Amino acid sequence: MANSQPVVTAINAFNDNYIWAISSKINNKIALVDPGDALVCIAYIQKNNAILSDILITHHHKDHVGGIKELLEYAESKGWPVTVYGPASENIKLLEVTLKENDTVNLAELNCQFTVLDLPGHTKGHIAYHNDKVIFCGDTLFSGGCGRLFEGTAKQMHHSLAKLSNLPADTLIYCAHEYTQANLAFALAVEPNNSDLHNYVAQVNKKRQQNQATIPSNIAQELQINPFLRCHEQSIKQAAQSYSKQEQVCESDVFSVIRAWKDNF
Repeated sequence: MANSQPVVTAINAFNDNYIWAISSKINNKIALVDPGDALVCIAYIQKNNAILSDILITHHHKDHVGGIKELLEYAESKGWPVTVYGPASENIKLLEVTLKENDTVNLAELNCQFTVLDLPGHTKGHIAYHNDKVIFCGDTLFSGGCGRLFEGTAKQMHHSLAKLSNLPADTLIYCAHEYTQANLAFALAVEPNNSDLHNYVAQVNKKRQQNQATIPSNIAQELQINPFLRCHEQSIKQAAQSYSKQEQVCESDVFSVIRAWKDNF
């Protein structure tokens, strides 16, 4: 199946969550990614005269799965069959299809498909859905930052982020939170002389002043400005060394130091 460019629309939820609605121009079917709040999703469905066909889940946290049951009940009342996809190694109720690394999700009615990446770190079983155009990465990679380590290890998260770094540079990153300004404040503390970062901060601040989303970002942008993808850079190594007050921080420990620094920032 050829991938068409999916139409991706943000549904705002809670304080700073994004639930992503995936649609196409060929019909009124939609898929939802990480619908933590059913009510805002149902409002979106009704406003756009849409039909829910699929739900994609990245991990088990409530702000990502909390709306599944109510959405399925709503769809059932309309006579809509809905398939719920999610990570095989997490205990999430109501999943119909469980997924692991390299599995394929075909959303035939939306004329697109995704390959699954295992991204442990934020949670042990976190996954993402990607193709050559987009990635839905939940709480693994944010613009300018990465997810907290609730269940996985720093080594796991660093490996997961390395996978994302190797995706095509123009891949659009659809993460699940509007954390960009806070992340960039930290990034500036780590790498104050990064001119790409200063330029990006100005762009982001302008968007937020106009109440615009800063997501999606893309891989090329993040490789220039995101400290968690730049642990191999001398400037980040030196910052980790300075923060940890160690004479030398080996490359494998740089991420751990930076992540711990962000936790206390």
